[in-house]
Amino acid sequence: MDSAEKPKGELVIRTIAMPADTNPSGDIFGGWIISQMDLGSGILAAKVAKTRVVTVAIEGMSFLRPVQVGDRVACYAWVEKIGRTSMVIPVEVWVERYMSGEEVLVTKGVFTYVALDSAGKPIPVERGS
Repeated sequence: MDSAEKPKGELVIRTIAMPADTNPSGDIFGGWIISQMDLGSGILAAKVAKTRVVTVAIEGMSFLRPVQVGDRVACYAWVEKIGRTSMVIPVEVWVERYMSGEEVLVTKGVFTYVALDSAGKPIPVERGS
């Protein structure tokens, strides 16, 4: 991997991979990683829309390298597109390897959110100035 490669977007969530999050092979379970990506990109979607949002699609998932116990897991996200009621938010997951400190891109995917009103009906995404 090119050492000049850096995370894209803004840091939306950071956590540590723990033993309880492993699969039978001892790597961090992919579903746990997707959950962190959904939490982080959901934070960004709600911040942009200034209302409740829900995940309606996950596409383009690529698991590039395993995540290991003790890795510091950081999700970076950005808004790629805003539709009338939806937002497309790509997410990259980078880890800082436990002990070595090496930073590695491990996973990426694209999440789509829809803005909702208090009754759960889709509403237009509020656009900033």
